[in-house]
Amino acid sequence: MAEEYKAESIKVLEGLEAVRKRPAMFIGDTTSRGLHHLVEEVVDNSIDEALAGFCDSIEAKILPDNVIEVTDNGRGIPVDIHPQYKVSGLELALTKLHAGGKFEGKAYQVSGGLHGVGVSAVNALSEWCEVTVYRDGGAYRQTYARGVPKTKLETLGKSDKTGTVVKFKPDKQIFETLEFSFETLSQRLRELAFLNKCIKIRLVDERRDEPREQIFQYSGGIREFVEYINKMKEPIHEPIYFETKKDDLQVEVAMQWNSGYIENVFSFANNINTIEGGTHLSGFKTALTRAMNNYTEKRKTGKIKDLKLSGEDTREGLTAVISIKLRNPQFEGQTKTKLGNGEVAGIVDSVVYEKLSEFFEENPKEAEKILLKTINAAEAREAARKARELTRRKGALEFSSLPGKLADCSNRDPALCELYIIEGDSAGGSAKGARNREYQAILPLKGKILNVEKARLNKIFENVEISTLITAIGTGIGEEFDVTKTRYHKIILMADADVDGSHIRTLLLTFLYRYLGPVVEKGYVYIAQPPLYKIWKGKEIRYAYNDEEKDKCIKELGGSENINVQRYKGLGEMNPEQLWETTMDPERRTMKLVTVEDAIEADRIFTILMGDDVEPRKEFIIKYAKEVKNLDI
Repeated sequence: MAEEYKAESIKVLEGLEAVRKRPAMFIGDTTSRGLHHLVEEVVDNSIDEALAGFCDSIEAKILPDNVIEVTDNGRGIPVDIHPQYKVSGLELALTKLHAGGKFEGKAYQVSGGLHGVGVSAVNALSEWCEVTVYRDGGAYRQTYARGVPKTKLETLGKSDKTGTVVKFKPDKQIFETLEFSFETLSQRLRELAFLNKCIKIRLVDERRDEPREQIFQYSGGIREFVEYINKMKEPIHEPIYFETKKDDLQVEVAMQWNSGYIENVFSFANNINTIEGGTHLSGFKTALTRAMNNYTEKRKTGKIKDLKLSGEDTREGLTAVISIKLRNPQFEGQTKTKLGNGEVAGIVDSVVYEKLSEFFEENPKEAEKILLKTINAAEAREAARKARELTRRKGALEFSSLPGKLADCSNRDPALCELYIIEGDSAGGSAKGARNREYQAILPLKGKILNVEKARLNKIFENVEISTLITAIGTGIGEEFDVTKTRYHKIILMADADVDGSHIRTLLLTFLYRYLGPVVEKGYVYIAQPPLYKIWKGKEIRYAYNDEEKDKCIKELGGSENINVQRYKGLGEMNPEQLWETTMDPERRTMKLVTVEDAIEADRIFTILMGDDVEPRKEFIIKYAKEVKNLDI
């Protein structure tokens, strides 16, 4: 029974105690993602110095024992004594939440770190943190442990340098892992270098005998960013780029259409990747559709006489980066994934419409290529609309004419329901026998689905297996997509542990990511992990999911004598009881959650694996071949 609720029950978390008590509120989570977010928070402070015009060089090092050191040549955090709090500006910034020089807009005109919790949160979640400041002709240092000062501010001597060095070790009491990924940090630092042209960012990994190093510096800014994203695609024109300032809002846009069918539009506000979009993205999309339709009106002859382009048509095959910088961004939540400033939409709309209209008038050849691309997209959309009628749900799901038979579950609460998408009728039969009919639905697919990376929407609807899948999941697709209509909050891909199974999973993931993206982003997609081995001795049976586990099981069963080992070639070899026990029972199964850590990197990987260009795929396979385990060819 709960204790009586009185004033004394209310606890005040002093200093940085709140950050340590609820770290996910400040950095998202305490997994690898949150760990890497610490580095971003420190680097973002250096970027803000660059935006203010005082820094052009940033260096991030991963040191032995996963210690991070970030150095910049900015002004240096103030070290003079604060008149109200009677401690140095450095100690205030490192130990007080909501303390920073970015609230009044005097020290920083533009900034992403408006909540004042960045570097202090890093300090709170570190086993130890050491900050060295160079400014005012001197060098200063202070050390902390889990957010608490361990030394007073020391004066190290004279120095003609300026800047800040933040060195910290994440706290093992907080994080599930302390292992930093060079690749993950590379992606974010590369992104920041693209967004801030001419800034030099150096990343060094000193955890090995031969340090790894990458330098990111792009004089072309987001124009080069678009070219980087489109590197393995086939652009149909040179990038369109414009930059302008209106009402204290700096708007920078780069865009380029390619011959593919996938839309890749990325938006940023004050260098923050607004993955959920916001008013700046809405303004861009509105202006693009308006400008394209206006140009089409002027060209209304022949086949485009009665054509009305949709937003979807204008963005087919488009890669674009929208980067705005503004004084007082209003982000939704601490994670800052969506921009909410209402005035931004109209300004971005006006700027993009004006600049894009100018481009079309001044570059008729490129404009015609883009127009033809969008016309073809509109025609394909109409064909897709007709094909879509075949996949509409009328009452209960009806799959009698389709080769993939859905065995639905009886429960109708999506939060409790699971859909197993299974390779082949044999495995599907076992799964139907194994499942819990109340909440587990089974959808066997025959063969490999269409590679949607190389197909328009109308061709996708003509693929029977994909049409079956769309109807079963229930969200619709294209303009009709609605993630709230997802019929299952666990969509589980279950395929054999061989090359064909891997290919089928990749094809399915490509479709889900490209056309049902929010389903992936919401954490509804999983990959089943069936065992590779059955090991038994007498009546004692074990299952192993990799070679290491197999060896461990054999050892636990007393060595090799009288031990039987069966290597499963496919799911169909398992009887329903085995499949339930090893792969489908929520109490015992192992599944991998599919997440999107970096949309730009995800796009690059899908383009490599599923696109037309063979050479990058060959290079990818050669590079990662040695890391593949348990590959059954």
